[in-house]
Amino acid sequence: MHRLFSVVMFADVAFPISSYQTFTYEIPGDFLPHIKIGVRVRAPLGRRIVQGIVVAKHKTAQYRGKIRPLAAIVDDQPVLDQGLWQLMQWISQYYLTPIGQVAKTALPKGLSTRYQPPTQWLVRFRAFPADRERMERRAPAQSKILKHLETREEPIPVSELGLLAASPLTVCRSLAEKGFVELFEEVRLPDVTGFTFDPVHKEILFSKIQKSILSDLISGLKAKSFQPFLLHGVTGSGKTEIYIELAQQALNQNRTVILLLPEISLTPQIAGRFRAVFGEAVALWHSKLSPAARAWTWKRICSGDFKVVIGARSAIFAPIKDLGLIVVDEEQEHTYKQESPAPRYHARDVALMRGKIHQATVVLASATPSLESYYNQNLGKLKYLHLPERFGGARYPHVHIVNMEQEQEESGKPGQVLSGLLLEKIEDRLTKKEQIILLQNRRGYAPILRCGDCGEIEMCPNCQVTLTYHRVGNNLRCHFCAFTRPSIPQQCRNCQSPNLKLFGVGTQKVEDLILETFPRARLARLDMDTAHSGTALTEILEQFARREIDILLGTQMIAKGLDFGNATLVGIINGDTGLFLPDFRSGERVFQLIYQAAGRAGRHRKPGEVVVQTYNPDNPVIKYATRLDVKKYYNIALSERQELNYPPFSWMVKVEFNGKKKTNVEQKATIVRRSLPRPYKGLEILGPAFCYRERLGGRYRMQIVFKSSKTVDPNGTKLHHYLRQNLGPEKLGRNRGGVNVFLDIDPYSLL
Repeated sequence: MHRLFSVVMFADVAFPISSYQTFTYEIPGDFLPHIKIGVRVRAPLGRRIVQGIVVAKHKTAQYRGKIRPLAAIVDDQPVLDQGLWQLMQWISQYYLTPIGQVAKTALPKGLSTRYQPPTQWLVRFRAFPADRERMERRAPAQSKILKHLETREEPIPVSELGLLAASPLTVCRSLAEKGFVELFEEVRLPDVTGFTFDPVHKEILFSKIQKSILSDLISGLKAKSFQPFLLHGVTGSGKTEIYIELAQQALNQNRTVILLLPEISLTPQIAGRFRAVFGEAVALWHSKLSPAARAWTWKRICSGDFKVVIGARSAIFAPIKDLGLIVVDEEQEHTYKQESPAPRYHARDVALMRGKIHQATVVLASATPSLESYYNQNLGKLKYLHLPERFGGARYPHVHIVNMEQEQEESGKPGQVLSGLLLEKIEDRLTKKEQIILLQNRRGYAPILRCGDCGEIEMCPNCQVTLTYHRVGNNLRCHFCAFTRPSIPQQCRNCQSPNLKLFGVGTQKVEDLILETFPRARLARLDMDTAHSGTALTEILEQFARREIDILLGTQMIAKGLDFGNATLVGIINGDTGLFLPDFRSGERVFQLIYQAAGRAGRHRKPGEVVVQTYNPDNPVIKYATRLDVKKYYNIALSERQELNYPPFSWMVKVEFNGKKKTNVEQKATIVRRSLPRPYKGLEILGPAFCYRERLGGRYRMQIVFKSSKTVDPNGTKLHHYLRQNLGPEKLGRNRGGVNVFLDIDPYSLL
């Protein structure tokens, strides 16, 4: 082998596999200057060439078998600074995940500093030959293309000429050689403009309390040390304005900013606000970007072109340099938790650790903080900042509760979906040319198709959930595994009765009811079915902002963060959705959703109203959410959590077992539980038990839950040690019987 360097060195490489083992490779001589810890490489693993990450570099190899050389280098330059590499190591240790799998999440495949955007050939008309008739006879394809180009003033892509010639590029080259056209190649940059509103310029006059909070935050920035804050601001209190001013201060210090958002629906509006201030220094990072846009954006982040990165949870891994500020907006949201694959991290907690590593200021912000953050500020772990008033003197909306059980009795309309009060308020707003937001946190038309004779319900064959009827497409769908039946069956599968009935209400049914009642209203529906792309979502929100839509109907994606000055009415169709799920967070989730949705009304000069429809008006969750009383409900919820030793009073870990055969899953879970040694004092082990959603995607699910009291395990180190000792790969054994086992540290849900 030809070598530019005589010294032989070795690299340890971790791969995105479920093993903590690393593999040793010889570094080819011409690779030596480029191989550093954190650089991605391609290397032989078994019979395949697999991408991995270098985790160590040394002069001698501990492995005594045959050592193969690295095959290729993925990056021209290191994409990890020391801080980001340290963060990945922490994630590996805390979430009990091999470093190779962490690297796969932090540095997704297909992203490289070597990425080059594609090019395209452009052609421009210059002249026609003197003898046009001869060209038409002898070179008809050339003549057709010249005639077409003659009518165009600007250069056009050669690819557009495919209908005029079988090989338009060959024809254009011939024409260019004769001097009749100008042919040139141009880099085709991916379109990254379709996910942001036009820049929104606002003159900001901060209130006295906002100035005080900004002073505290700016002091934290100037200290250039880890400063964690909880910014608890009521809806419409001007948190975005504070983010912008704080980001400006960070950039003035030549430091960079990451802003995390929980929903893609929030991205366009906030991106428009930031781009109005920071221009092209703002990058967007979320799942709706095309592969080309992701690759181009990531390369420019690496090269330092962007100073502000706005995006969903994975944006916390942006390889941005000189990080000074991280903002986690709506920090309570469940979408910050990655459910699968490993590492099952929570972006809020990763943000805090990255801020600690980079000595940066971290702001967790919300009108309804998570109970964990609310508890941590009580303990002094987060500095508490409170914005109790709406920005610009706007008043908080008046909230009406409608008891739907009583409403149906009085109206004599069982199954009534829209109350008289809500319909009255909608009509009033339409007359005033004001806008309405309606929340129904269930998509589709109806979530249940049931036989009226025997009671049989249409279930997903792969999951233990009902199939939802979608009027658009006239089919039944599973919202977990995407199984689809092309139409409603004509008779019951159990008793062959034709008496099949739809029950429950989804966004499509609400849409039909609204348009039946208000046929002239301009309505748009925003849910997972209509927001199939970032551009579609952005267009709907822009139309609402331009007042081209009267009523915006949607699921939880419209319930938070959005700011529309002419929206003065919010209707919550069913405030009870999710209230009685057997999960320790169900009440907290419903409270936050109602509170946040209510906050979309009356955010500017016009007063707002909220109508909450419920069958449980006396439930504490509903009662205090409609009173907009965070403190009262959170104190009740914390008291309940403490009594049951749930987070934030304990560290929790879920071990899930899933497989296609129910008996194999039960057997594996039972063996693992019996193998566990006696728990230490303060550790509670629950299960194994079947999950609430017992089967998903054709796989049965069981779980064992660990709760380690923080009074005896304040940092969670005892629980982590217990898990490493007793639930490592060597203890769990091989995947026998097709049963997968995984650990979920700090699970968001036990469903």
